[in-house]
Parts: sequence; C-alpha cells; structure tokens
Amino acid sequence: MNYLDLIEKNQDEMIRTLQELISIKSVISAREGDAPFGAGIQEAFEYMLKRGTEEGFQAVNIDNYGGHIEFAGRPSGPKAAASEADRDIMAIAVHLDVVPEGTGWGFPPYGGELSEGRIYGRGSIDDKGPAVAAFYAMKALKDSGFVPEKRVRLILGLDEETNWKGMEYYLQKAEMPSFGFTPDCNFPAVYAEKGVLTFDLVKKIGKTHSKAKGAVIDSLVGGNAPNSVADIAKIVLIADSYQKTIDKLCEFKKETGYSIDARLNGIYLEITVHGVSSHGARPAEGLNAISILMKFLSHVELANDEIGCFVDFYNTYIGFELDGTSLGCGFTDEPSGKLILNVGMIKLDKGKLTLTVNIRYPVTFDDEKVYGGMTPALRKYGIELVGRKHQKPIYLSKEDKMVAALIDIYRKHTGDTDSEPMVTGCTTYARAIRNSIAFGAVFPGEPELGHQKNEYITVKNLMLLAKIFAEAIYVLAGPEA
Repeated sequence: MNYLDLIEKNQDEMIRTLQELISIKSVISAREGDAPFGAGIQEAFEYMLKRGTEEGFQAVNIDNYGGHIEFAGRPSGPKAAASEADRDIMAIAVHLDVVPEGTGWGFPPYGGELSEGRIYGRGSIDDKGPAVAAFYAMKALKDSGFVPEKRVRLILGLDEETNWKGMEYYLQKAEMPSFGFTPDCNFPAVYAEKGVLTFDLVKKIGKTHSKAKGAVIDSLVGGNAPNSVADIAKIVLIADSYQKTIDKLCEFKKETGYSIDARLNGIYLEITVHGVSSHGARPAEGLNAISILMKFLSHVELANDEIGCFVDFYNTYIGFELDGTSLGCGFTDEPSGKLILNVGMIKLDKGKLTLTVNIRYPVTFDDEKVYGGMTPALRKYGIELVGRKHQKPIYLSKEDKMVAALIDIYRKHTGDTDSEPMVTGCTTYARAIRNSIAFGAVFPGEPELGHQKNEYITVKNLMLLAKIFAEAIYVLAGPEA
C-alpha cells in the first residue's frame, strides 16, 4: 500500500497516540533519580521510545538526556559496501517538553480532548503533535516497504523550552546528523533564525525604612517562562490605608480597559493582573501582564525608593515597547527585520528584584552589540545584567538544495505557491544540527497557538503534516537523493 494511504489508515491511532502523549505533563522540574529533567519529561520520553520499539524501529536512549528513534534502512548500489558509520543521517528533531500551561483554559491542558476536529492540550502544536506526525510518517514509509538509503532519526529533545542541556549532551554522545529539519516553527520553511539572548536584570533592594511613607511590597511575582509573554502578575501590598490605591486602580482600569483586580485579605491588598500569553518570539500577539502592573505601580506611592526606581526604569526603558528602542538595542537589518524584546518573568525575593528578559536580535548583529546598547540605561539605575544565555543566529541561503526541496514538497501537498521562505525570531533545534532548518508545523494564515491557552492542532493538519514529512523523508533519504 502507498505510504500516503497508510497515513490515512492510521488516523485513529495517530490521534490516540497524540492524546496519550499530551496527557503526560512534561514540564521541566527538578531532577528525580535518573531523570535529569524531572518525572514528567522522563515519562513522555519513555513513552515515545516504547512506541518506536513497538513499531520495529531502533530506539536509543542517551542517559535520559535525549535519544532517537531510527529508521535504519540499508545502503544500496555503490554505497552497499559502506560501513554503517559512513552513512549519512537525516534528522527530524522534535521536543517532548512543554512550557507551563498558564491560566484561562477552556479545555483541560493535559486532557488531549478531541472537539470539533481539534485536539486540545499543551504541546499539541508545540511540539508533540508534529513529533507524532513525524513518527507516523516514518511508520507509514516502513510499512509500505520503503527502504531509505540514509539513516533517518527522529531525535527526541527533552529541554528545548529551557536550557538545551539535553540536546547538547545528546550530540556529544551520538553522531552529528548530516542534515535535517525540525517541525517547530512555520511553513513553508525558515531559512534564518535570529540570535536569541535570555538574561536577568537584577536590582538589589534594601530594607524599607520603618518611617517611610507609602505601600510596602510584601511579594511580587509574574510570568511563567522567559520565552512566553507573561499572562499573569501578582503583587501583595501592606499599608495603613488602601482607599487611595483602590481608587487609583479603578481609575486605571476605566482608562485602559486592562484586567486588573484587587482583593483585601486581612492586612494585605492583593492585586492581580491578567494579560494575554503568546510565544516570546511573537510578543505583539500577546499582552504582557508585567508591563501592565509596572504601569499601574507608577500611580502608587511605594515606601521603598529602590523598588520605585525600578518601576521608573521599567516604564521609561521597556514599558509596552517590543523592539528595544528605548533600552538602546532597537537594531534592525534587511534580512531579518527588527529586534524583538519580551519580558517573561519578574520576582521579588531575598532582597533582589529580578526581571527575566528574552531577546531575538537580527542575524547580522551579535550579542555584544545588543548588551552594549543596554549598558547606559542599566548603569544609570544600578541594575546588573546576569545569567546570560546565548544562541547564535543561523542564516542559510533560500537557494539551498534542501530548502528548495522542502518548499517544493510543501507546495505539492498544500497548493500554496504564494508563501515564501522566511526569517523568524523562533528558536529551534535547527541551531544545534548542521545543515538544518525549521520546516513547519504552523501553516500560513493560521493562528500561532504555541505557549497559549487552548493550544490545539486540527486532525486535518496532523494528517497533512504526516504526509508532508513522509514525502520529505522519501525524497531526501531515498536512493535517488
């Protein structure tokens, strides 16, 4: 049977597999025994390795830091005498970890519920749905009798949403693939990815003077992850009277329309702000609750001058701006456009106010240029920049043979001849694997649901992904490639 027909035949099984995978809460947590990224991620990893073994593939676990499911095939023709190690490896790199679910869901975030042709759940599009589609693409090819010339590996990443330590460890132990793609961004193809910086801006906060006027901040926290727009922020205040603050809040809500509420709890006033989550690469699609809270706090008399100073810094140099212009790093270039700045988290703890920032900078710039642009503003306010994490940009040619082949496959299966390859601010495993690009899984014109509440993938798109990925393997790993 033709492999495309086999994908159709396996639809119910694909849906069930994805639902089972979604039901595993694979958010990174503290190490548990031999599970470096926590029990949830380990469970998802073992689930996929087991599925690979059940379907007759070779499943490889590299010390629980990552692994792969291999469709080995065999060499033929002039390469028949080559050793296994000499054969090229085509990689399809996916990840099984997910960002925290956040709030405001209309469906259980780990339910995998099927409703009106949509499979809901955290990871359904980022990246469990594409992972399942790629797995069933391999299964359909194998069951159809196709034998790849190259080794095909479905690489299972485990901490893509955080630190990439798993992929780093995996690639130290396993062979570097020859080429490949990752279905973790957009169609028709992504030929360049902006550089990514994640860091903390830290302001030391001294004790509040006992005779200082204004509200004392008992706690302050917001956001879920550096690479997500903060959809919630909370602050708890202590003051002799709250009427003035509550009046300011009512006025602020009326003027802005933002979702911000207050609740008296004994001697405390608890203020909660709700924003709209989105991926940190696309902050314009969300609304940052931290920015709303900082704007509101500019109307509140605070007892601690250092916190007031930080609020002033935030509203002056960050605010609701998403390109870093006021902060001194609003760079842009012709290939990739403007820098993107996202505030992911904030926390007041142990005498420190920490703001976690995620930046996507244009491909022709570098990290030192970005950091250098911010330095004057940070020095002015006594703010320290710590915990730097850097992922360099990647930049392939649109005319690259693999890029062209993947675009042709996409166009064949979708009929879309208008969409062009693009540059993105997303961070994908294409940065880790040589000769690799992001290919899917979001189709042009469709909503970007990764990292958002009510994340879903349609059954129609799940099937289409499997067919596109199957042909990509057939073309790029077959005897004629």
